[in-house]
Formats: sequence, structure tokens, C-alpha cells
Amino acid sequence: MSARVIDGAAIAADLRARVAAAVADLSGQDVTPGLAVVLVGENPASQVYVRNKARQTVEAGMRSFDHTLSADVSEGALLDLIARLNADPAVDGILVQLPLPPQIDTQKVIEAIDPEKDVDGFHPVNAGRLMTGVPGLAPCTPLGCLMLIRSVRPDIAGLDAVVVGRSNIVGKPMAQLLIAESCTVTVAHSRTRDLPDVCRRADILVAAVGRPDMIRGDWIKPGAVVIDVGINRVPHPAAGEGKTRLVGDVAFAEAKETASAITPVPGGVGPMTIACLLRNTVEAACRRRGRPVPPL
Repeated sequence: MSARVIDGAAIAADLRARVAAAVADLSGQDVTPGLAVVLVGENPASQVYVRNKARQTVEAGMRSFDHTLSADVSEGALLDLIARLNADPAVDGILVQLPLPPQIDTQKVIEAIDPEKDVDGFHPVNAGRLMTGVPGLAPCTPLGCLMLIRSVRPDIAGLDAVVVGRSNIVGKPMAQLLIAESCTVTVAHSRTRDLPDVCRRADILVAAVGRPDMIRGDWIKPGAVVIDVGINRVPHPAAGEGKTRLVGDVAFAEAKETASAITPVPGGVGPMTIACLLRNTVEAACRRRGRPVPPL
């Protein structure tokens, strides 16, 4: 039986609608959340992503503060901008678009952001809060993955979950979120011995390793929920010379025949990332003012 394809775009649209309703309620209390996005350089993919963030921020009723810096900007100048945004009461969330150019220490930039405004959830303080179960801002992509899982399996306590990938941005925080849901979690990666057998144990399989079609259909446990975080651009000869297409880390057509539910690429995890960024901005705005966080 073919798997249910999880419609990330529809679930993200529903989350954005709830965020907009929460923002409207806050605006009635003279609070308008503000999100500052900093883009360094002219990477075309980053430019498109930042434009989408800005557009969706405004559509949700929030204020958008966009800062574009040249690719040769100094680390000091970027840190000075972050310090100003930290001190600006109109800014509730700060996001610095990654990757950064080589002259800038990415970790130093992450640690310079006020943890209470760190809507990406990358600051060590927020990583520690996630690990210890203290309320804080969780990274957007793993948070979106959890929402997608819950859309098809509302109760996941006790299930075996395997996360393939160990990055600070997706793999590690994904594992922590699943532990908080009482899953039994294994973190695997490209050097895991007998990786196919490890994946076959998973009731929930999250692929975030960055290798196109690495997870094959016969790696999937029958009935598993498969979340594909990978976004890989590969040649698409059928569309013409030099053309490309996006694929995930999971061989979708194969896995779809075994899984109970699976996310597509594109249209699965991707839309949830920006929606969760908006959600985190509302949460940050509420926490900074000592207000209750609306259920989102």
C-alpha cells in the first residue's frame, strides 16, 4: 500500500494562520512582534529565502527588519549590528542567514545573539534548554519536523525513532525533541555501521544527512513515518542539458511503497521552517514581555 504523502505546505499554511491570529491578538494589546533578518553577501538561494521570510513575516502582521551587508563585511561590523538589534526593543527575533563568508566566525555570531531573541534556536543557551527540558526557543526545522510527525501520529510515546544526521542545526535538536516526546531515539550518520539495519528498526525515520537518495526503500520499516529533511540539487537530463531538480535524502518512490507516511521534496519540511520561525518570533515576543505564550 502506498504511503500517505504529508502535505507540508498545507500544514505550514495552517500554522501561519494560527500565528497571524496570535499576532492580531497581541496587536490589540499594543504589542507587534518584530523579526530582524540579516543577510551577508549575494547568494541567490539565500536572497530568495530571505525575501520569502520577509514577505511571510509581514503577511502574518509582524514587523520585518531586513539588513543586507556586503560579502566582504568585517566580523566586527556584523557583531556591532547584532548588538544594536539585541538592544532594540522593537526587535523580538534575530536571524542571521547562514552560511556566512569565511572571514566571519559563525559560532561567534551565533553566540552574540541575545538567547531571548534567538529565533533560530542555535544559541548554546537554547541548545542547553532543549537538552534539559527547560522552555526555550527550539530550532525551526526540527520543530517543523515534529509537527509533521504529529500530523499523522499524534501519540508517538514509546516509538523507536532514528535520526540520520548529527548536525547542530537539525540532527541533534531533532533527537532532543523526540526524546522529550518519550521516543526511544538513535542518532545515526553516514559512518554508522550497518546503517540500513539501524534504519529498519525505526517507527519514525528522520533523514538529515545531505546525500541525495541515500536512504533506500528497503531500509524502511513497513508502516514507518519518514521525514525527509534533505534538499539536494541533482542533474535532470530529461528536462534538458544543464537542468537540475530537487531530491531528498530518501529515495522517495521506493520508500513510499513501504512507509505509512512520508514527506516529499520539495513541499514537505521546507515550508515548515519559515512557519516555525514566525511561531518562534511570537513566542519570543511573549516571553520577553512576561506574557503567556499562545498555544501554537
